[in-house]
Amino acid sequence: MEIQWTVKPFSELSALQLYQILQLRIDIFMLEQNCLYPECDNKDLKAVHLFGMHEEQVVAYARLLPEGISYADLSIGRVVVHADYRKYGLGKELMHRAIAYWASEAPTQAIRISGQLYLQRFYEDLGFEKVSDVYLEDDIPHIEMVKR
Repeated sequence: MEIQWTVKPFSELSALQLYQILQLRIDIFMLEQNCLYPECDNKDLKAVHLFGMHEEQVVAYARLLPEGISYADLSIGRVVVHADYRKYGLGKELMHRAIAYWASEAPTQAIRISGQLYLQRFYEDLGFEKVSDVYLEDDIPHIEMVKR
């Protein structure tokens, strides 16, 4: 399966790309996970958007935030893969690409994430280590993790 990967700042996203990104995030985080929260939080305006497309549809996405937006460190958030594409390992490829982006832009800086607890091993396999106790975010257990 051919995935076309793109990295763009907010100002360079087309209306269709932005629409599909928000649609994917809402479909998964709000509808599938049954969480009500403000999806449009103004952080997108300062983010770099990494997304994978298959047949003109956004199927994987991560939001890359500079330091000082969500954390003092760089961060990766809103990591999501369309339900129909989860069996292809796109989550791991997406995270490898997100980590590589920050490694090229700021090689000495740490990357901090807020990961769902059930994905702890997934993130540990990518080099992140747990740095917080479990906490609830939108009634879902999360942990803060850092990759140095």
